[in-house]
Amino acid sequence: MFFRKFFLVLLFISFAFSLSANQKDQIVTQLNNLNSLEFTFDQLVNEKLEQGSCLLEFPGKLKCEYFDNKQKELIINNKRLAITQKKYNKTYHYPISKSPFLNILYKDKLLEIVESGKLELTEQLIKLIYLNENEIIVFFDRKTLDLKGWEIIDQYNNNINFSLNIVSKNDTYKKGTFKIPNIN
Repeated sequence: MFFRKFFLVLLFISFAFSLSANQKDQIVTQLNNLNSLEFTFDQLVNEKLEQGSCLLEFPGKLKCEYFDNKQKELIINNKRLAITQKKYNKTYHYPISKSPFLNILYKDKLLEIVESGKLELTEQLIKLIYLNENEIIVFFDRKTLDLKGWEIIDQYNNNINFSLNIVSKNDTYKKGTFKIPNIN
């Protein structure tokens, strides 16, 4: 009787590991076929909610327009970041070389998170917890395997919860879409 229960538990555990490895493989396949994303987002930074829409192009390009009264625009082009407040015609430049954002913007780093992250399943999400210099938690939809968001602590110790809803995949963007504005 003991051996039968032990065998069933062992079978269940091996099935669970096989299932999680299979989900990771499916996410990897989907990411390998992904070149760009357009999405809307909700970003919670230290209890302050911001919303907007973004274009993401691998590798390392992101353009977000925030739905706020300052008409904020964020552009990342490789390792350069600029935030423009169009209402005030002001642009600020920031280094992002140590930012955990780089782990999301570069497909090879995102694939590393998927492949080596600790997998946890909820009813609707696949949660991958990756510990490197900073902890990064990346979320994928359990049914579609689409990227749903991430949680990070940035270089300024801000707690950032970023959730997204994909509008389209693999679009081609006009040249200059991710051009970093000049300092004014």
